[in-house]
Amino acid sequence: MSNIVRRKPLERLLNSPTFTSIRIHYNYRLYFSGQFLSQVGTWLQTAAMAWLVLQLTHSAFDVGMLTFWQFGPYLAFGLFGGALCDRFDHRITLIVTQIALALCSSIIAVLTLMHIVTVGDAFAIAALRGFVLVFNNPSRQAFIVQMVGRKELPNAIALNSSLINASRIVGPGLSGLLIAAFGVGVCFGIDAISYVAVIISLIVMHKDELIPIERRVQKQIFKSIGEGFRYTFQTPPTLLALGIFLFIGTASINFNVVLPLVASDTLHANSVVYGLLTSCFGAGALIGALIAASLGRANWRTLLLSAAVFGISEIVLGMQHTITGTIILLLITGISYTTYTANTNTIVQISTPGYLQGRVGGLYNYIFAGSNAPGSLLDGELASVGGTQLALVVGGGTALLCAIVGLLFHRKATNTITTPPDTTLDTPKEKEYKDVTISVAKS
Repeated sequence: MSNIVRRKPLERLLNSPTFTSIRIHYNYRLYFSGQFLSQVGTWLQTAAMAWLVLQLTHSAFDVGMLTFWQFGPYLAFGLFGGALCDRFDHRITLIVTQIALALCSSIIAVLTLMHIVTVGDAFAIAALRGFVLVFNNPSRQAFIVQMVGRKELPNAIALNSSLINASRIVGPGLSGLLIAAFGVGVCFGIDAISYVAVIISLIVMHKDELIPIERRVQKQIFKSIGEGFRYTFQTPPTLLALGIFLFIGTASINFNVVLPLVASDTLHANSVVYGLLTSCFGAGALIGALIAASLGRANWRTLLLSAAVFGISEIVLGMQHTITGTIILLLITGISYTTYTANTNTIVQISTPGYLQGRVGGLYNYIFAGSNAPGSLLDGELASVGGTQLALVVGGGTALLCAIVGLLFHRKATNTITTPPDTTLDTPKEKEYKDVTISVAKS
C-alpha cells in the first residue's frame, strides 16, 4: 500500500503536460535516455578542456581561443551543413557524427593521460569537434521533428533543453571532483565512452514510427542556402527572433569562457568551485527548461521577458565577488537563459516547413554555435582588459538592449505574416501547420 502511495506523485508528474513527448513517443524516449548519458560526458569534456587550457597557459585570452577553435568551423561552414543535412537521412547522419565525436574525445584522453598534450593539441581537437558539429547540430534539430511531429515540438525542444541542463548540473560538478582527484584526462575518457549510449538509442529506434520529411528536388548547394535565407527574410517573426538571438548569442552567451575566469581570477578558487558554479548555472537552466516545457507553447511575451531578466541578472553577476552571491545570480541567469533560448528555438522551428528544416532551423544552431567564435574572442579580450566584470556587464547590457528592441518591433513583425513563395500550404496537415505558426507568432 505504501509503495502505491509513493508512486502516485511520480505518476502524476510523468502524466503531466511537461513530459508529453517522452510519454507518447517511444523513439523520443529512447533518444532522451541516450542523450542524457552522452550530455553528462560532453559537459565533463567541456569543463575539463577549459581547465586544461587554463592550466597550460594561465591566459584568459587562450581560454577564449579554445572556444573560437571549437565554434570557428561552424561559423565558416555551418550554413553548408544545414543545406547538406536536408539531403541525407538525419538518423544515419547522427550515428556517424556521434562516432566521430567519440573518436575526438578518445584522442585527447590518450594525449592527456600520457602527459604529452599541448595547447595546440587542445585547439586542434576543439576544431575537429567543431567541424563535426557542423553536420550534427542541424540534423539533431530536424530529427526532433521526425520523432515527435509539430504538435509536440515545443514540448520536445524544451525537454531536450532540460536534458542538456540537467546534465550540466551533474557533468561540471563531477568534472571538478574528477579533475581534483585524477586530472583532466579521466574526464575525456569518460566522455568518449558516453557516446555509446546515444549511438545505441539511434540504432534500435523504430524507423517506421519516424515522421517522414518532405524532400523536394535538390538544388545546387548555394541555391539551397539562399532558399533558406529567402524564407527567413520573408517571415518577419522568424527574422526578428534570429536577429535578436544573433546579438545575444555573440555578446552574452559565452559562459564556457567566463565561468573558468570567474572561479580562478575573480573568486580565486579551484576546480571544485568552478564545477560548482557551472552546476549552479545548469540547475537554473534546468528549471527554466522545465518551465518552458510545462507552458507547452512558445510566445513572444515570455521570450522578451526572459531575455530582459537574463540581461539584468548577468549585469548584477558581474558585480559579485562572493561565492554565495555568484551562485544565486547564476541560478537566476540559468532560469532566464533556457526560457529565452527554448522559446526562440521553438518559434523558429515551428514556423519552418519540413523541407527547409535543416536550413532555416539550422540557422538557429548556426547563430548559437557560430556566434561563439567571435563572442569568445570578445569576452576573452574584455576579461583581459577589465576582468570578468567588464565581460559580464557588456554581455548583460546587450541582452537587455535586445529585449527592448524586440519589444518595440515584434508587434510590427507578427502583424505582417505572409506565406513566402514556393511554400504554399494546401493539404490539411500543412494548413494545420500554418495555423499553429500564426498562433505562435502572434502570441
